[in-house]
Amino acid sequence: MAESPLFAVDTRALPWEERFNEHLGKTLYRKNLVTDPDTGMEIRIVKYPAGVINKLHTHPCAHGMYVIEGRLVTHAGEYGPGSFVWFPEGQRMEHGATASEDVVVLFITNKPFEIHYVE
Repeated sequence: MAESPLFAVDTRALPWEERFNEHLGKTLYRKNLVTDPDTGMEIRIVKYPAGVINKLHTHPCAHGMYVIEGRLVTHAGEYGPGSFVWFPEGQRMEHGATASEDVVVLFITNKPFEIHYVE
């Protein structure tokens, strides 16, 4: 079996992809880095504009956020640059940016990503 080739991504050269979230009525931004075709695991950079909070929701996957810039606001507190926050699969959660600044995170899932809003 042949090994997969190593690859590198210059994240500074990748343009931000706009993703309008109909549930929030707001646009989020992302840079997709890798998706594992076998497990569905994803790694991307995500930017929440200032004041945008992804309202109460769940995921059928666990995911982590490593804060690169700004402060990540969650249902359990705020976390600054260098913090890594892990959200267990199925947990009810909120997360996003403070009112005063954007937050940029490295977003990692353990399997395919889906979001289910709690009404």
